[in-house]
Amino acid sequence: MKPGGWRDWLPSPQALQGNRWLSWIGPALHHPRLWHLNRRGVALGLALGLFFGLLIPIAQIPLAGGAAVLLRANVPMAVASTLVTNPVTFGPVYYAAWRTGSAILGDDGHAKPPAAQAQAKEELQGNWWQRAWQRIEQAGKPLLLGLTIFATVFGMLGYLLVTLAWRLKVVLARRRRCRKAYG
Repeated sequence: MKPGGWRDWLPSPQALQGNRWLSWIGPALHHPRLWHLNRRGVALGLALGLFFGLLIPIAQIPLAGGAAVLLRANVPMAVASTLVTNPVTFGPVYYAAWRTGSAILGDDGHAKPPAAQAQAKEELQGNWWQRAWQRIEQAGKPLLLGLTIFATVFGMLGYLLVTLAWRLKVVLARRRRCRKAYG
C-alpha cells in the first residue's frame, strides 16, 4: 500500500461510478470537484455521511451520495462515513438513541427497551411480522428523536473536527516552512 494515509481507505471514483445504487445520479458523479480533497468538501462529505448513516437505517449510501453531489461535497467521504452504522455498531447506536430520546421525552430512564416492555405486558398478538411491527411502533418517538439528535450533533461535530484538524495541519505546515526559511 502506498503512503497516502486515510486516502487509501476511500473508495475510488470508478468504484462509486460503477455502483448500481448510485447509478441514478448519472453523469453528475463525473464532476472533478466531487473527488477533490479540500477542506470544505471533505468536512461536508463527512458530515453528510454521518448524518444519513445515523438517521436512516436503509438507503444511506445513495442518499449521502446524492446529497454530496447536490452540495458539491466529497462523494467518497460521504459514502464511506455512512458506515458509522454497520452490523457491529447498529444495535448499540440505536439503543443509545432510544435511551436518549426516552430521557428527553420524560421517561424515567430505568425503562426496559421496547421489546422487553412488550414481552412483559404480553400484549403482542398476531404473526411474527405483526409482533415485530408492534415493537417498532413502541420504540417510535424516542428512537426517532434520539436518531435525529445523534445525526445532527455528530454531523456538525464531524464537520467542525475536520475543519479544525485541517486548519491545524495548515498552520503547522506554514510554521515549519517559516522556520526552515528564516531559521
